[in-house]
Parts: sequence; C-alpha cells; structure tokens
Amino acid sequence: MLNNGPAAGRVKVVSYRDLPFRTVVRQQYDFSCGSAALATLLRHHYGRDVGEAQVFRAMFADGDQETIRRVGFSLLDMKRYLDARGYPADAFRLSLDELIEMNAPAIVMIDTAGYKHFVVFKGDDAGHVLVGDPALGLKIYSRDQFTAMWNGVAFVVRQPADTFNDAEEWRIWNRSRPGQALQPMSLAELTRELPPLYQVTTRFSLDPYLR
Repeated sequence: MLNNGPAAGRVKVVSYRDLPFRTVVRQQYDFSCGSAALATLLRHHYGRDVGEAQVFRAMFADGDQETIRRVGFSLLDMKRYLDARGYPADAFRLSLDELIEMNAPAIVMIDTAGYKHFVVFKGDDAGHVLVGDPALGLKIYSRDQFTAMWNGVAFVVRQPADTFNDAEEWRIWNRSRPGQALQPMSLAELTRELPPLYQVTTRFSLDPYLR
C-alpha cells in the first residue's frame, strides 16, 4: 500500500504518448533527427546527459557551417563531435547480419515513405529489429521491413556501450529480448576491410536553433 506522507507514494506517470520516448530523445523539428539520434545514443546507451539542442549547437559550431547550411549535418560532423568527447566512432556499409553481430547500438539512416532520417539501432530479437526513432519513439520492424528502409550504412562508437538490446525497451511493446545474448564481435575484426563512409546528410533549415 502506498504511503500517504508528503514525500512518499509519489508515482511518476508517463503518458501513452510519451511512453515510446522513455529511451529516445524526441526531435523538436522535422529536420533535427541527426542531433536527436546522436543525443539518444549518448544519453541512453553511453550514460552521457546531453540534449538535442546541445548536440546541434556544438556540431554546428565545430563544423563547416557553409556546407551544413547548404546540405545539413553529415556523419563526419557526428564523428568529429564524438571523437572530441572521447568516443571514437566510424561509419561503415554493412549487411544487417553484420550489424547485428556487432552487438552495439548504431546510428542508421532509414527511408520511410520518402522521408529519410537518422534513427538509432537498439537491438534485434528473433527476426525483429528495435529502433529508436526521434520522430516516433521506439519502433519494432521485421528484418525485411528494416532492410527495405535502411541504406546499409551504420555509424558506430568503437567502445562498448553501457546498455544495448535492453529487455526493458522490448517490454514496452510486450516483447522480450532474445533468451541468450549474442556473442560480441570485435568491431576492429568486423570492420577491418570496410572503408569508412561519412557523407550521409539530411537537408534542413538551421534558423530555429541559431536564433
């Protein structure tokens, strides 16, 4: 029974609308998926308390501002942001099986009905993929659905994450993660022969963040 004292018995209520965003940083503008995805990766997988606007401003300040204004952030901008903060990261073209074998979160770009945006790959479970979408929150797709949307490029941090393929995230949608965790594969081993890829961008206006 709940204690009725002034400091006890308080239960944090999460609305159904906000439930999918418990472990996803919601993007504030239709063009800000990149900074929100990067904030999601850092906050919910590497334990760093950052927000979307903070990431956006830092990447803009440190990047090629003329290019950013013209074509948006690239994965190279994200790499520079992470490298400067002690999180070495690279982007690679992979198969879905190789992405799963990494056993690590990754920023990926998907195309849903012509809308290309960055999301976070959060895990897989027996033929399904868990994604943190800054516009929609946690989403589950079949392998075939995800493969059809994904451009095959994954941006990964080259050090172990604090959390990945978390049962609590699957539980939000009444699914459990796999009964046995995948055996982690060395990122160096998996990506040794793969050339880094960086120039994946989305177009947007910077005005709301730079006012």
